[in-house]
Amino acid sequence: MGRLLSEAVKLSSKEAKSWLERETGSLLAPIHSKAQKLLKEMRKALESLSEVSKMLLENSGKEIEKRNMKTYGRARALNKLAKLFVDRMRQIKIPEKVTYDSFHDFVQETQRAFLVTDVDIRNYFPHISPFFILDRRKFQVVFEKAKESLKELNNFLTKEYVKIKTLEDTFQLVEKLQTLEQQLTNFKEQKTKSESEEAQLSKTIAETRQKTDKLKAQGSLGQLNKIDNQIEALNSELKQRLQHLQKPFVKLQSLALHGEGSGLTPEEISKLNQYIDKPFEAFTSEEPNHPLLNQILKKLSVLMTQDKLKLKPEKTRKAEQLIQTIFSQNSLADLHQRSLNALSSQKQLSMSPEVAETEKHLSMLKTQLEELERKKKVVEGERVTFEQVCSETVEKIKNQKSDIEKNILAATNKRIRIE
Repeated sequence: MGRLLSEAVKLSSKEAKSWLERETGSLLAPIHSKAQKLLKEMRKALESLSEVSKMLLENSGKEIEKRNMKTYGRARALNKLAKLFVDRMRQIKIPEKVTYDSFHDFVQETQRAFLVTDVDIRNYFPHISPFFILDRRKFQVVFEKAKESLKELNNFLTKEYVKIKTLEDTFQLVEKLQTLEQQLTNFKEQKTKSESEEAQLSKTIAETRQKTDKLKAQGSLGQLNKIDNQIEALNSELKQRLQHLQKPFVKLQSLALHGEGSGLTPEEISKLNQYIDKPFEAFTSEEPNHPLLNQILKKLSVLMTQDKLKLKPEKTRKAEQLIQTIFSQNSLADLHQRSLNALSSQKQLSMSPEVAETEKHLSMLKTQLEELERKKKVVEGERVTFEQVCSETVEKIKNQKSDIEKNILAATNKRIRIE
């Protein structure tokens, strides 16, 4: 015993079924043979019961046709009851393949049918008396024999067949295991296909992005992008240069909006608003030497001297120092000219046929890229799903193998390991 329990037979799922048939044949064959024999006897009993039910139906029908008022009502009652018996027997299906479960279900179904029939006999047969007494006795004799056959089936089921139920279940578990393994193979193939498709899409996306970057960096469009970067840098430089005027400008704007003597003309107020919201646009739309800005700065300087803007001393000092530098050194002239030159170059390149053609090509690449990324997202979702399904199936296979090994050990006292 100790040696048998310590040595596990290693089997594949394909080998498990044939091994199980060899090892359990001596246990299963006699039970299955007896089950088939009992079902054959039960089939004959049900056929006899069906025939005798039809006999009741025919005889009661003949009596109904006679229109004998003495027996008519009872004949109608028996005829109706006989139809129920015939239909009930017809609905009982004997299993084609004998297993514990099919045998059990058949016994349960037949017991329910016989139980209802017993109730019908007790309820209706007394009301039919004293007529059809021979027919009723014949039916009851056949019915009692059928009940005895059913009792024998139920005893066999509960005392003998139940002992091999675990082995029969194990055969089903082996079949389910093989199905799960085939499913796992299919899922892995689908996962591999998704991974390959995802990799190909990633490669195509990378290539498309490289094409896009190359087009943006070459030719007139490349020059245009460089100029765009220059303009952005000039914009940042202007903001840096004018940072100490930002707060005074806001105070001056507030003064002008409330009509408290800012001294600004409508044109200057409009330009001031523009310098606050879009300083680069305001700056580059100025004439050479930015005359409107200079006018605003002069009036700003006067108002700060008069302390009408209510600025902190430090902010006032930095603003006045910056204004002085702008007037004395014309410090914004070079920045103004460079900005105008950059905008001029930007305008010329933007209108060139080469840039238009390149941008058209870029638009097409963008559309392609969006479609590729959409497809990749779908494939990624499929790959994740297959990975999850594979993981779940592997766990099911593991549990199925464990159940088979436990069942065989319990039923045969032999240890196996399914690999």
